[in-house]
Amino acid sequence: MKKKFVMLTLAAVLTTTAVAGCSNGNQAAVSPSASGKAAEAAKSPTKFSISFPTTISTGYHTKVDVNKDKWTLKLEQLTNTDLDVKVLEDSKMSVMFAGGDIPDVVGSVGTPTSKSMSGSVEAGVFMPLDDLLKTYAPNMMKAIPKSAWAAVSYKGKIYGLPEFLTNPSRRGTFIRMDLLEKSGLPAPQTVEDFLNVLRAFKKMGVENPYQMRDSFKYSDILFGAYDVLPYKDQFEVVNGQVVPKFFDSENMQKALQGYKTMLDEGLIPKDFASVSSTDYTKNINGARAGSWSGNVSGLPGYRTNVKQIVPDGKVEVITSPKGPEGKGGYLYYAPIVRAFYVNSNVKPDTAISIIKFFDWMLTPEAAKFFTFGTEGETYTVDGSGKVTYKFPTTKEGNDEEGWRSGTLWAIHDSTINKMKMELDPSGKDTVAALENVVSKEGLPGIGFYPDLAAFTKFPDLVAQGDTGPKLIIDHMVKMIYGKEPITDWPKVIEEYKQKGGSEVIKEATERYNKKDGVIVMTK
Repeated sequence: MKKKFVMLTLAAVLTTTAVAGCSNGNQAAVSPSASGKAAEAAKSPTKFSISFPTTISTGYHTKVDVNKDKWTLKLEQLTNTDLDVKVLEDSKMSVMFAGGDIPDVVGSVGTPTSKSMSGSVEAGVFMPLDDLLKTYAPNMMKAIPKSAWAAVSYKGKIYGLPEFLTNPSRRGTFIRMDLLEKSGLPAPQTVEDFLNVLRAFKKMGVENPYQMRDSFKYSDILFGAYDVLPYKDQFEVVNGQVVPKFFDSENMQKALQGYKTMLDEGLIPKDFASVSSTDYTKNINGARAGSWSGNVSGLPGYRTNVKQIVPDGKVEVITSPKGPEGKGGYLYYAPIVRAFYVNSNVKPDTAISIIKFFDWMLTPEAAKFFTFGTEGETYTVDGSGKVTYKFPTTKEGNDEEGWRSGTLWAIHDSTINKMKMELDPSGKDTVAALENVVSKEGLPGIGFYPDLAAFTKFPDLVAQGDTGPKLIIDHMVKMIYGKEPITDWPKVIEEYKQKGGSEVIKEATERYNKKDGVIVMTK
């Protein structure tokens, strides 16, 4: 039996990196008397600079002047602010820190001690926000879960304002319900049920009864059923040691045997180990897949695309098949998507206004603006209060909507946009699937932020968010193809240990016991 996890507060201790910081004001401590000054400042717009993080070098922000963009200007009007906006690739943040030209507010994809933050929090570039939040952020304090606050804390103090997730279980099992109904079989509950459904799909002529992808990305359904996901935040405590879940040799062998059975019987593509994300998507949208794993937010799109090929096609999200311990589903996501940090050099009055600016983003007024835009321009409201939204119909329109409802909406629950989803039947079904299906499944695990130092020495042992270590993936693939016996999995564990894994386990256990940069991914 696997031990239950205990939520731990993020309290990472890193070697301090000297980072220069500059801003528009002088460094000063925030005091209660600052609230009166803030009230005076509210008569005129509060000026501050802010950088929004991105992971791509293309998109709406590259085609417009973001400071003159209509949505930025409208945001300023609604919040009585004068923003100096920049969009910065997360991978290039180290250059900004090295140059010392640091905005008043810096957005980052990750936690205070993530690589992109370049040791800035440890070096004192950003201010702790606990006192400001208690006084000026009632919406954030009420809405943001404890796990998200833990993820943006350092040494017991809150440094980041998180874009958060209230439901860490976001992936689900999709199925062509029209094919399932044709088979006469009930929705699968166990792994064996699931294999029988895939066999029925095969007899019907379905090209890919279960759609796989390279490195088992979005195709890890059996690893989830046997609770052996080989990912970054999937460590667990076993006999006093913190080890990767794939150390569970008995269940890993069962999962691998299940995949081998699927391959041998033609239930997954023969080239499953090299199926690209592009081909994965094409096969699903081309109605060539009977079942697949994916983010539940993709339900409306899958339905639309499948119906273009098969008019009577039905796509649903079902409960993921369970393994012998009654578990199933996929990884729990980290509780934050982005986080925003306030420069220590920001004046007290401005810091208060910045906190209020972000707190406003959790109001109904803000949700309507970020979701729908401007009344009379992008949406209308009838006498009964019903909203009619002009959904974008072009790539350019989608990019613009993504800028407003994604990039600019810094603080909100990113699990799903219910307000938008509830405007159409598929959207309502998506919300229902999240709340009634995937919220009841998924695999918790232990994660380390920042990463374990040992990983820098042993790159083949590094797991990404939803991709296993190269060493582990290579053996998995060979075993499923029959090039190595599945019963040799204990030897794989020993190889992992010999090639640096013992050092990884030692560091993970020590940090877990010290509560040093540990986050438990859980509900």
